[in-house]
Amino acid sequence: MTKARSTGDKIFDSVNVVAMLILVFLTLYPFWFVLVGSLSSGVAYTRARGVYWWPVQVTLANFQVVFREPGILSAFWMTVYRAAAGTITHLIVTSLFAYAFSKRHLMGRSVYAMIGMITMFFSGGIIPGYLVRQYLGLLDTFWVLIIPAMINFWNVIIFRAFFAEIPDSIGESAKIDGAGEYRIFLQLIVPLSAAVFAAIALFTGVWHWNDFMQPLIFTTSSRFETLPLLLMRTIRTREAASGMATRAAGLGIAQDQINPLTIQMATMIVAVAPILLLYPFLQRYFVKGIMLGSIKG
Repeated sequence: MTKARSTGDKIFDSVNVVAMLILVFLTLYPFWFVLVGSLSSGVAYTRARGVYWWPVQVTLANFQVVFREPGILSAFWMTVYRAAAGTITHLIVTSLFAYAFSKRHLMGRSVYAMIGMITMFFSGGIIPGYLVRQYLGLLDTFWVLIIPAMINFWNVIIFRAFFAEIPDSIGESAKIDGAGEYRIFLQLIVPLSAAVFAAIALFTGVWHWNDFMQPLIFTTSSRFETLPLLLMRTIRTREAASGMATRAAGLGIAQDQINPLTIQMATMIVAVAPILLLYPFLQRYFVKGIMLGSIKG
């Protein structure tokens, strides 16, 4: 028998629904606003005033400018390479460390835990970090974007919690059959931990894709300019977007179809679209990995 809900419960649920709808709107509308601007004619968009719900004189000219800009394409592919290399190396190094860290017989385990916990709350700072990278010869190289991010102790904790749930008897049985630690890890532990690997891959890939501070501080060559860094410069300095609009004239794109503001918005869409397209395919692994990895502390 279903218990009748009180008036207070109904009011509470209604308030929650309204609050969630407002939160969803406040979260999605900024992205919709940028998408509308990127699909709008430049002149018509600047002439119109107020809140935009639909594109003004729909055009793809802004995206044509973006994709014909050599700097944006090279930055896009550099971001792809960085996200792929950074995610793969992070998964390898962090998971191996966490696997060893999950073993109770590991010597110095408490010391490693203390050092790792310190790095979660305290940093050496930008200047010491810059000097270390300079001493190691990493400045203005691709690897300065990869090596420092190979391990993250928070992700070590997530991996370790997941690995600790796997029965030791699985590894012991494999050892009886002659398997070594690396074979056990690759052929048994990794397949059983696909969910947490996918979750950490999503975390790390998104961070590498969105980060602009590392290339801004530690690189000077345009070869290592990533899409977020280029986007940051395009948004902060209208001269960059204005230069793109000027160069578009030589590509046969009508100037009344574009302006620096709509080009900036098109650049934003290009920057976030790959992550938005990838996330739905990894969402179930993301949720499952976090839930399973948090069962044990």
